[in-house]
Amino acid sequence: MKKSEKITLNIQNLCKDYDNIRASDNLNFTAKTGDIIALLGPNGAGKSTLMNMIAGYLAPTAGKIEVLGKDIAAFPIFAKENIGFLPEGAPLYADLTVKRFLLYMAELRGLNKDAVQKAAEIANITEVLKQKVETLSKGYQRRVGFAQSILSNPPILLLDEPTDGLDPNQKDYMRKLIKQMSKDKTIVISTHLLDEAESVCNRIIVLDKGKIKAQGDLPTLLKQTKTKNIADVFRKLTEKENCNA
Repeated sequence: MKKSEKITLNIQNLCKDYDNIRASDNLNFTAKTGDIIALLGPNGAGKSTLMNMIAGYLAPTAGKIEVLGKDIAAFPIFAKENIGFLPEGAPLYADLTVKRFLLYMAELRGLNKDAVQKAAEIANITEVLKQKVETLSKGYQRRVGFAQSILSNPPILLLDEPTDGLDPNQKDYMRKLIKQMSKDKTIVISTHLLDEAESVCNRIIVLDKGKIKAQGDLPTLLKQTKTKNIADVFRKLTEKENCNA
C-alpha cells in the first residue's frame, strides 16, 4: 500500500446517545492520507459530536474509532498525539499574549519554541504574537486556534468551521493552506460553506439527524442524487418536510 493510500482513520458503527437522543447513529467511514473530507449537514446533524468523539473529548456510546490502526479507547494518548483539533469556538486564554498561549500549548505537548514559531508562520500570525488574545479580531483568534492545532505537525487534522470569521483574503489563504497540508495529512472539515466543501475537499460526507445520508466525491453524490450542483445535493439529502403555517 502506498503512503497516500494509508488508512489513518477508521470509524466503525459509531453511536452517541444523550439520554433518549441519538446524536450519532451507526456511523461508518474510513479516511486516508491525502483526504480532505467535508462534513456537511444542517445544525444539529451531529458534525461537532463526531469530531469531538474522534478527538477523544466525548466517549462513544457504541462503536469503535481507530487512529493509525489503534483503537482510541485502548490508546487514548497515542490518538491525541496524532490528532490536531480546532473545535468550533475554540477557547483561548484571553489574558495571555498569542506567543505565551502557543508556548503553553507547546509545553503541554512536550514541544519547544521552534514549533511555536513554525506554526505561527504557517498560520500567518507572526505580526500579532506579542498582542493579548483578547485584543484580536475574531478572524485572528480563529487563526491562533488553528496554529495550536498544528503545533505538533500531526498526521490528522480535525477543523470545525476553520474559516469562520475570516475575511475573504484570509479565507482564500486558509483554503489554499489546507489543500497544501493535505499532501501528508488526513484533514476532516466541518463546514456550512458549500463552496468551501466543493473547492477544497475531495470527499464529502452528508450528515442529517446523526446519520450518514451519503458519502463520496462530488461527482458520485451528484450521480446518486440525480442533481446538478452541491447545493441541490445538500437540499435533497437534508431538506425537512414543509410545515404549514
